[in-house]
Amino acid sequence: MVLKTFGWSFAVTALGLVAAVLYGGWEAFGVVAILTILEISLSFDNAVVNAGILKKMNAFWQKIFLTVGVLIAVFGMRLVFPIVIVAISAKIGPIDAVDLAVSEPDRYKQLVTDAHPSIAAFGGMFLLMIFLDFIFEDRDIKWLAWLERPLAKLGKIDMLSACIALIVLVVTSMTFAVHAHQHGGVHVDKAQTVLISGILGLITYMIVGGLSGYFENKLEEEEEHEHELEEEAKKSGKPVSVVAMAGKAAFFMFLYLEVLDASFSFDGVIGAFAITSDIVIMALGLGIGAMYVRSLTVYLVRQGTLDDYVYLEHGAHYAIGALAVLLLVTIQYEINEVITGLVGVVLIAWSFWSSVRRNKRLELEGSTAEA
Repeated sequence: MVLKTFGWSFAVTALGLVAAVLYGGWEAFGVVAILTILEISLSFDNAVVNAGILKKMNAFWQKIFLTVGVLIAVFGMRLVFPIVIVAISAKIGPIDAVDLAVSEPDRYKQLVTDAHPSIAAFGGMFLLMIFLDFIFEDRDIKWLAWLERPLAKLGKIDMLSACIALIVLVVTSMTFAVHAHQHGGVHVDKAQTVLISGILGLITYMIVGGLSGYFENKLEEEEEHEHELEEEAKKSGKPVSVVAMAGKAAFFMFLYLEVLDASFSFDGVIGAFAITSDIVIMALGLGIGAMYVRSLTVYLVRQGTLDDYVYLEHGAHYAIGALAVLLLVTIQYEINEVITGLVGVVLIAWSFWSSVRRNKRLELEGSTAEA
């Protein structure tokens, strides 16, 4: 089971590390290994949240997520995305941006760093909305009941998540981004950039999240209808299949997963620049890490881990909330990537431990009841 799920990840790791040695010797090998560990530690919460969405998809879409999705994640976000950032911020063409990345890595790194406030605001708002929508929803299983019960009651107020997110964005743009900074000899006020980028992050969440939610509901309705038709077909002896809506629903959920992965990868890409500004080494390290995150997602789905350890999803969403706050704070202050990664790992480990304790307690109660 492990080899079947992680086989491609192991193969990509071997190829990636060999490519690193051929490209830049053993030093490049070490940097790629560090970047891989960085990506996995920063994105573990991503895997848990992705698993919650992926388990609703059929085997075909799970395969698409592992193949097409990986290409988007590795080449799109880990290689093309930093180049696009540089092209937009420096107002140059993509080919010139690639040339800059190869010939002037330090200048390239500086341009990506200058674009950080808009990246952090966009990603921070998208992730914050995911967290807020989760904690304001009334669910049967509660992890931190003392906190989640009152928040679930508050969640009955319409549009509360969006209102809080916008308040956080306004406060962020007025506090963290109010100081003008020097950029190419010109003073640039970050407040407007942060505000616009944050609103775009919010709009992206609402469009993609809204569409995936809409089609998910449609899929559930179609499945109910299909079940009724199948029952009728059994009686009359006619074959019935309803496929179109399932495909459309799965496509939008896949799209939502890709935007979610993109938001998670912001901190990994930015963090990678603290280690190297070589785009080839960066793409190799982050790409290998992205493969493991994908494989881990599928493993969690196939093993039914989220059903067995019911608080894992809670822990992952709290980690998302923490990451959203940290991203917004990094607009003004530098935060070490180790802290960012550790926060997520600690929260997920805590939720896993709580799940194990809950399972033991239920087991004990069950055996006591039988006795």
